[in-house]
Amino acid sequence: MARIDHPHRTRVLAGAAALLAAAALAACGSTEPATPAAAPATSAAAAPSEAAPPIKGKLRGYTTVKELTAAADLVVRGEVEAAGFRVDEVLRAANGAAVKAGDKITITGLNGQVVDMANMSKLETGQKVVLYLAEDATAAATFSTLSGDFGVFDVTGADDAAAATTRSQAMAVSGLLAEDPAASGKGFRTTLGQLRAVAAQA
Repeated sequence: MARIDHPHRTRVLAGAAALLAAAALAACGSTEPATPAAAPATSAAAAPSEAAPPIKGKLRGYTTVKELTAAADLVVRGEVEAAGFRVDEVLRAANGAAVKAGDKITITGLNGQVVDMANMSKLETGQKVVLYLAEDATAAATFSTLSGDFGVFDVTGADDAAAATTRSQAMAVSGLLAEDPAASGKGFRTTLGQLRAVAAQA
């Protein structure tokens, strides 16, 4: 009888094992809906980063010269004068900005009325710079630098090899065409020729 019962017990145990396995699978299956349910929470958390781009003139960060150039209405090289800014070279004019070499334009930072004054250093008479500017739609030939110091590069000459250095270390791009996270917060140095090349391709 023991030999006859043993196969029977084996079948019973196998059946019980199958039932347990099925129950375990069902239990696992019951947790699957939790994964999709968690997905909307992740999407909702990411939603703020998908907001519309900030308006020009409002403080925002720029990671590359390419991005800064694309956002600017006007990119110019020139010298700060007591009564305004003398344009020596127009690297790029977009969105109807009508400025040419020899023109004098108003930079709102020179009269203390720039939107991002707290984030902009003072432009002093005699300083030679490349400026990335947003046009003021309410006043002719009036501009403000993009996000304060982000839009200011100090330059040492006029040839392609002239050094161009971000005015600020913290409020500065970190690369020419691609972001360099390792350089973030350390300022950025390039050449006037490279700024010209990026502006020509924008």
